[in-house]
Amino acid sequence: MNPRRILLSMILLLVSSLLSLDSQSLHAKEKSRQPNIILVMTDDQGYWDTEISGNPKIKTPTIKKLAAEGVTFTRFYANMVCAPTRAGLMTGRHYLRTGLYNTRFGGDTLGPNETTIAQVLQKAGYKTGLFGKWHLGRYAQYQPQRRGFDHFFGHYHGHIERYTNPDQVVVNGTPVETRGYVTDLFTDAAIDFIQRNQQQPFFCYLAYNAPHSPFLLDTSHFGQPEGDKLIEKYLAKGLPLREARIYAMIERIDQNLSRLLQTVHDLKLDQETVVIFTSDNGGVSRGFKAGLKGSKASAYEGGTRVPFVVRWTDHFPAGKTTDAMVAQTDLFPTFCQLAGVPVPSNVKLDGESILSLMEQGGGKSPHQYLYHTWDRYTPNPYHRWAIHGPRFKLVGHDPQGKKKKEGEPQGQLYDLQEDPGEKKNVADQYPEKVSELRGEFLRWFQDVTAGQVYEPAAIPVGDEQEPEVELQPSWALLKGDDLEYSFDGYDWDTIDNWKTNSDTATWQLDVQKPGRYEVELSYGYRAEPPAPGQLQIAVGDQKLDYELPMSTSQNVFLKTDVGTLDLKQGKQFLSVRATQPEGVKGLRLNSLWLKSLGHP
Repeated sequence: MNPRRILLSMILLLVSSLLSLDSQSLHAKEKSRQPNIILVMTDDQGYWDTEISGNPKIKTPTIKKLAAEGVTFTRFYANMVCAPTRAGLMTGRHYLRTGLYNTRFGGDTLGPNETTIAQVLQKAGYKTGLFGKWHLGRYAQYQPQRRGFDHFFGHYHGHIERYTNPDQVVVNGTPVETRGYVTDLFTDAAIDFIQRNQQQPFFCYLAYNAPHSPFLLDTSHFGQPEGDKLIEKYLAKGLPLREARIYAMIERIDQNLSRLLQTVHDLKLDQETVVIFTSDNGGVSRGFKAGLKGSKASAYEGGTRVPFVVRWTDHFPAGKTTDAMVAQTDLFPTFCQLAGVPVPSNVKLDGESILSLMEQGGGKSPHQYLYHTWDRYTPNPYHRWAIHGPRFKLVGHDPQGKKKKEGEPQGQLYDLQEDPGEKKNVADQYPEKVSELRGEFLRWFQDVTAGQVYEPAAIPVGDEQEPEVELQPSWALLKGDDLEYSFDGYDWDTIDNWKTNSDTATWQLDVQKPGRYEVELSYGYRAEPPAPGQLQIAVGDQKLDYELPMSTSQNVFLKTDVGTLDLKQGKQFLSVRATQPEGVKGLRLNSLWLKSLGHP
């Protein structure tokens, strides 16, 4: 052979080998980087509220495109209501294990010793950001920036009242003013976070508060015409006004999801970013239900099945659909596996990693059973519950609200393979299956509630990052026959009907910093005929008596300085009652504030 040709062949072979090594090195580098994770969760969007569920009237082209580029799970289960789902998502554990049990009244607080997925990813080198609804604790030690998130812009409560120029939002614990529509604002913040952190792995949790009530689009002077256009679009399709508003809010979400994904694409992060779209519980819309029974707060499929689509370009197959039975608690271990970190050894998970299902576009469920239960005030296994495997589902749903064992119905059994709409109760045909499932549910319920006490968390007072603390009505324990709690959107709730001085409203405090605290009171008070009213605020043997100036009506609220209290460190109770035997008729008590003044 010609020596030159031999030399040329050797050079070509060497170049080819070097290119191969460089390609392998590049590939190894790509694989070694932990993928970014974007989790988009909406609020009260049902399984049926997308085009991919067959809804003929709603328009969600971005979700449809995401499904075409990724994997759709048709049997992804959340809890029946929002805070429980968020607790399960953050911890990988059923919410009843975490101490959380409610959506308000202080029961919507994630236990302080729980480990969140944000903490795990943060420790693994991720930048972590949450934009939107938290709903796992409003006081300082429970806030997102103390639970693993580097940055938080959003709200603490289950919902907010203003969607244009929202005024119940904070940045890392500090209230801020805003301008614009809330869904746009949360998306803007998420996009900014991604742009700022594109050079390292990030976890971006975008938790929209839409389409939760009060079902609002733009309401500002300049913005309202744009919001009205979307509503009118769905009114023209024959939808009632309520449904038109919900569908319009969802389409607005879809438009913002498009902006978010375009940012990922423009930054050339598609191949490095796992994108998930889902919702927190069953839907509230009524126009189309994809054949499912029940809605939000129901144990039927319509109350627990939610949309779920995942995309990771060039890693997960495109356009695949699976009916594998999975749940929101599965995301914690899945994210750990994506990040290449072990699940913390001290955490007892209920979830299982579903990464292999995502990679294959299908497969077998990692669960033999999934369990659902919720009761607003007292977790119990008798009122509203369900257990199911891939085929049979047993549902306990008592329309009369009986919660005692004596009134326990046997449960309704459905064959989900033959009857996904839960129309035919087959309990009489399969009594052994009813017994098996009910026994397993009771075993499981005892396990997840073991050692838990379900009551409002003690309110931390004197935290260095929250020197002024608001005691809201929903956290009070009301004692007596007359006092009433009026729910009006968290920040505007009141305690009403102060007819005697024997009824009390009591808050449990956990004083972090002992010392002197200024007490302020927010209330509306008007008596006819005009008469003085007096309240007494007490902690231990300390008492503050205060005569209330009247406002122009019960619904015009004053905020006034009442005096000071010296608080000891640790847990104690603060109570409020009327001083006079006849009470304070015409009083609506909104909140108390405790402001640290330092040591006495």
